[in-house]
Amino acid sequence: DGCIKAVGQADVIRNQFSEATFERIIDCSGKCVLPGLVDAHTHPVWAGDRVHEFAMKLAGASYMEIHQAGGGIHFTVEHTREATEDELFSTFQHRLERMLRAGSTLVECKSGYGLNLETELKMLRVIERAKKSLDIGISSTYCGAHAVPKGKTATEATDDIINNHLPKLKELKLSGEIHVNNIDVFCEKGVFDLESTRRILQAGKDIGLQINFHGDELHPMKSAELGAELGARAISHLEEVSDEGIVAMARAKCAAVLLPTTAYMLRLKQPRARKMLEEGVIVALGSDFNPNAYCFSMPMVMHLACVNMKMSMNEALAAATINAAYALGKSDTHGSLEVGKQGDLVIINSSRWEHLIYQFGGHEALINYVIVKGKVVYENERCETMSSY
Repeated sequence: DGCIKAVGQADVIRNQFSEATFERIIDCSGKCVLPGLVDAHTHPVWAGDRVHEFAMKLAGASYMEIHQAGGGIHFTVEHTREATEDELFSTFQHRLERMLRAGSTLVECKSGYGLNLETELKMLRVIERAKKSLDIGISSTYCGAHAVPKGKTATEATDDIINNHLPKLKELKLSGEIHVNNIDVFCEKGVFDLESTRRILQAGKDIGLQINFHGDELHPMKSAELGAELGARAISHLEEVSDEGIVAMARAKCAAVLLPTTAYMLRLKQPRARKMLEEGVIVALGSDFNPNAYCFSMPMVMHLACVNMKMSMNEALAAATINAAYALGKSDTHGSLEVGKQGDLVIINSSRWEHLIYQFGGHEALINYVIVKGKVVYENERCETMSSY
């Protein structure tokens, strides 16, 4: 049934299953078996490459300067609106395959480059199609409040989402066409303020969506305090979170999804992972894969978390497995090697699991097998012929 039947000492398991026959046996001598990695925050459905903006950033332009000059999210929105569903699905599928080869077996995937009902639904249909046809696990997020659409005020955009978008999502859920798991808002100065964010998140919660939103990234907004109050499952970014917000999240068991790639790419101050861990916050990690932070690899994310956010390797592994699964409401089935949980595994070509984090960008020769629901979905022949060192 794709679930783990036993975990323990080799000789005990050999005795327990001495009469059983298996379709396949993988010899993991000298290797490590880890839970499949969970990427708790991605934006993988879009058209319109933004490589040119990287040069602008390197020359000193800020995220908001690029955004206000018609770049950033708005540039991607124009191209995503023009793309067909099949075009979006094709690039999305390739991106998910790259994530899978880097060890991710469950990925949170957001809409948010439509900003109108038609394109948001197109993106969510693409995500739904991938859920049904691809091996990788997906948690889908409606992120229609990713930016204020051109020609609208934040209040008008908020009203449109609450009065038109969310009722349509509820209708499609009841008919079985689209199952969305989470609701997201970019709570930020000049985007959606605290009150608009509250209204949208509450309306999403009212139709059964988990709250999982962008907060306290570029400016302190009291997003963490709001999320704790509303019973949010997770809040992402948190570079500018307050001490009070951290305490509130710990109390509310609201996960902090930290994104070391974004802080690195935008040269922002790093999220205060140590403070959060000391206060008892459930810290998770995500790649934030999007046109602004083009990274598919959770091993690289874990490495950046250790070096730049001062997390230990154990903390980073927990943040990229069980805690990331928790942030998606899936920790009862994913994120650790336990009997009854889904058989999502990564086997690495090293006797020490730490190599997955220690080797920066080394996962392509290190990840030997990726297994989803007990089925080998990626096998890396290069590992059989070469040492991982």
